Amino acid sequence: MADHEGSNKLHIMMFPWLAFGHMIPYLELSKHIASRGHKVSFVSTPRNINRLPKLPPNLASFIHFVKLPLPAHQNLPENAEATIDLPYDKVKYLKLARDSLQETMAKLLEESSPDWILHDFDSYWVGSVASKLGVSTAFFSIFTPPTLAFFGRLVDFAEMTKPEDFIVPPKWVPFKTTVAFRLFEILRIFDAVTEEDDNVSDIFRLISSIERSDIVAVRGCSEFDSEWLKVLENIHRKPFFPVGQLPTTAYDEPTDNAWKDIKAWLDKQATGRVIYVAFGSEAKPSQTELTEIALGLELSGFPFFWVLRTRRGESDPDPIHLPEGFENRTKGRGIVCTSWAPQLNILSHDSVGGFLTHSGWSSVVEAIQFEKPLVLLTFLADQGLNARVLEEKKMGYSVPRDERDGRFTSESVAESLRLVVVEKEGNIYRQKIKEMKGLFCDQTKQDGYVDNLLHYLHCHRKSIKYGTQRISMDG
Repeated sequence: MADHEGSNKLHIMMFPWLAFGHMIPYLELSKHIASRGHKVSFVSTPRNINRLPKLPPNLASFIHFVKLPLPAHQNLPENAEATIDLPYDKVKYLKLARDSLQETMAKLLEESSPDWILHDFDSYWVGSVASKLGVSTAFFSIFTPPTLAFFGRLVDFAEMTKPEDFIVPPKWVPFKTTVAFRLFEILRIFDAVTEEDDNVSDIFRLISSIERSDIVAVRGCSEFDSEWLKVLENIHRKPFFPVGQLPTTAYDEPTDNAWKDIKAWLDKQATGRVIYVAFGSEAKPSQTELTEIALGLELSGFPFFWVLRTRRGESDPDPIHLPEGFENRTKGRGIVCTSWAPQLNILSHDSVGGFLTHSGWSSVVEAIQFEKPLVLLTFLADQGLNARVLEEKKMGYSVPRDERDGRFTSESVAESLRLVVVEKEGNIYRQKIKEMKGLFCDQTKQDGYVDNLLHYLHCHRKSIKYGTQRISMDG
């Protein structure tokens, strides 16, 4: 590990996308960096910063939250500052509003003179803004190496013009793999991977962020992602640094009365029998999907705790509803929570025996932390690619669905839950999750990844052309 005393202290700016599935991993990496005595400027909107978990007291002086107001956009509702506040079809306006921050970010970089800025996929323009000011740039991807590798380079992506191009592994991956989208998965997000009149596609943003940055830091580890990391370095010809899986660490949270009630209910349940159901901050099932999930939980016979989002923000015109009589029929056996729930606390409880999840990688890592087997039900974004990785490695079992439209039945939900949680055939999934804990959640390994990244950031920071003068460390 590099000597981080005196002038060797770094100042690193973090600029995550406006989704909590992105902000939380950025905050986790910030905590690791701050624990080495470096300064972190964490930039987001005022409302998002106010909603983030509180920091432990020993790190609070090293992480400075910078509140950058989001420019107004005619299609954004008031106070909508994160994807959790918006229906899916309005999220693109968050990106357009962020694109309007280029001059503001240039001024902030000039005034604060960080050594590096670590930015997210949406702000592909940061590289050109920062380079003019002598600030080094790293794209920090919360998407895993297989997802980054799947989309290749801009020249490769230009040839992917129809949904069917995304349902087979890409030609630039030299080994056998099943990592590709199902047709229904790519159809649900195809508007986001193709260009629109007033916007650029998410995949253009993603690949441009890779190509315009000095280096790429990526959530993952070489032991788990070695083949995919080699693909990335081969096609992009620049350093890719795995930063570990970033398992969620403790925050300075006040005692929550809601958790006391949840824990009291969990304490009454049999060990390893409760199904925890949560689909993250992004996914909202359709009404048909919601009905089948609910009836599947009922049919399974398992007790369950379900964190359910019935709408995406106050402007969502289409709230979803549980089947008539469902809550009465499952009263005492199941709880449906429509507000925030302490996921880490719930997953850590001995009564939880399985996790029905959307395959978001943060949720996957948290499940592995507490050795909870995974039943997978994808909805959006990179979730399909994550699910293929988990299926390949026997770390998760996907609810069977129609390949074209994604339909599934309550019976398939119930059967999948029984398979993974109790049946003999599902033992491989229960065992694999336990085996992966040492790889994903080992503190020494995690520290090693962060130290390796920091060593590189220290040795390869640029001299700042504006602001505080210092000696260049290029080399």
